[in-house]
Amino acid sequence: MFGLYKNYLALTLLLFTIEFFVGADFHDSFIRPYGGDFLVVILLYCLVKSFINAPALKTACCVLVFAYTIEISQYFHLVKLLGLQNSKIAVLLMGTSFSFADLLAYTLGMLLVIVIENGKHSLKNF
Repeated sequence: MFGLYKNYLALTLLLFTIEFFVGADFHDSFIRPYGGDFLVVILLYCLVKSFINAPALKTACCVLVFAYTIEISQYFHLVKLLGLQNSKIAVLLMGTSFSFADLLAYTLGMLLVIVIENGKHSLKNF
């Protein structure tokens, strides 16, 4: 069950690079906040699929629940409650501000993954 799935790993590295440049170079009000959130769940999905050959829908749902959990932790200011507000890594990974728009971006990212994975599966059976 555990192994290295190189296509997903390559996508993970590509998406990480894109995320890095979005975070470093985009200072707008759309691409950085929403594009980054849209892509980060796809990155996490690819990361998981790089090592675990789990069903696409199950993996996508788990990644989405994880993303929702992190976002909801922002609503409750978990970083501050844990005393990690001065940790740049904790703030970067966990975030600090809750947004329903982020939840929508995560959902749309996972919907795209499911559409692509189902399309890929359909092509194999064609």
